[in-house]
Amino acid sequence: MIVLEFKAKGKTTQYIAIDEAIRTSQFVRNKAVRHWMDNKGVGQKDLYRLSKILRQEFPFVKGLNSSACQAAIERAYSAIARFYDNCKKAIPGKKGYPTFKKNCRSVEYKTSGWSLSENRKQITFTDKKGIGKLKLKGTWDLNFYQIEQIKRVRLVRRADGYYAQFLISAGNKVDCKPSGRAIGLDVGIKEFYTDSNGHSEPNPKFYRTSEKRLKFRHKRVSRKKKGSVNRRLAVNRLGRVHLKISRQREEHAKRVARCVIQSNDLVAYEDLRIKNLVKNHCLAKSINDAGWYQFRKWLEYFGVKFGKITIAVNPAYTSQECSNCGAIVKKSLSIRTHICKCGFILDRDWNAAINILKIALSTVGHTGTWIEDPNASGDLTSTLAGVILSEQVESMNEESPYLDSR
Repeated sequence: MIVLEFKAKGKTTQYIAIDEAIRTSQFVRNKAVRHWMDNKGVGQKDLYRLSKILRQEFPFVKGLNSSACQAAIERAYSAIARFYDNCKKAIPGKKGYPTFKKNCRSVEYKTSGWSLSENRKQITFTDKKGIGKLKLKGTWDLNFYQIEQIKRVRLVRRADGYYAQFLISAGNKVDCKPSGRAIGLDVGIKEFYTDSNGHSEPNPKFYRTSEKRLKFRHKRVSRKKKGSVNRRLAVNRLGRVHLKISRQREEHAKRVARCVIQSNDLVAYEDLRIKNLVKNHCLAKSINDAGWYQFRKWLEYFGVKFGKITIAVNPAYTSQECSNCGAIVKKSLSIRTHICKCGFILDRDWNAAINILKIALSTVGHTGTWIEDPNASGDLTSTLAGVILSEQVESMNEESPYLDSR
């Protein structure tokens, strides 16, 4: 499965209609969650029946395409199933009890409720919400795929406009000549990563470099009267700055991960629990700014695409153990050089990267997996070992068209 994204261009009335469709989808999802809370033993089939009842009871729900209502039900049940799964696995901490959504930003259609024009440059939504025909702006070519391959269409609202995403059932594997190389990666804050060959990728620190602009925009928002049009515009401008940072971080992770995967046959990296790491308030901002999760996500994605091996290893003692003699040399985070009694001196991160590669080569490790989930949407969060990435909070859009190699 691949996801192609286009900018959706339309009139102001059409954007209002999209917002109404998003609110309706949110209403159906929240009703499904409430029905599950109030009735013990409710399953997915019961929630589908609830969708029919809601369409009969509320005219604005009936105006939304039935497949979009079903997709909203599936989103609700996905949250419920994830909660049950976390309980069965006895995951420490909060289990992700389903909650009500207050600000959904997307509505999803299945194979009905929309139609593409002959040149595949426009999409028309045929339900009673009044969205109508939208122009698709982007570098992807939908003519490359059959209509039957498009399994879902999602309309997404962002700070800089509206987007249409197409989930397409198509193979995405590329034959790549083996390089005969294996590499270990140690991610960090000072450097984005250091590999087992001693190469370091600089950390761009997109959030840190944009903090001055963010502070300026936050001040503009705080000075506007609550509920006013000017405040809404100020909030939108602030959102655009955050969106730019998010895109910069994502594109950087894609580019670096692709280069690493194409240059090596085996890539080993730390199986970090970022959710626990960000509890350190001194480092939380820097860890989130580094985008370790995005990097791992794209490593595993490109590993599947190019037929390379990606292995996540236990990070315990990789920084403390000497890669030369195996002795444990305890050191704090402030000590950046590994100095062992055996006389071996090396950069701390370089030493850790060598240990990561050794562990990956000596054991099976946890091989990275990637399964694209058509129901996944939202923003990224941390990942746990053994958990399919698409079941996390953030989905992955398909690669940038500038990276495409069909």
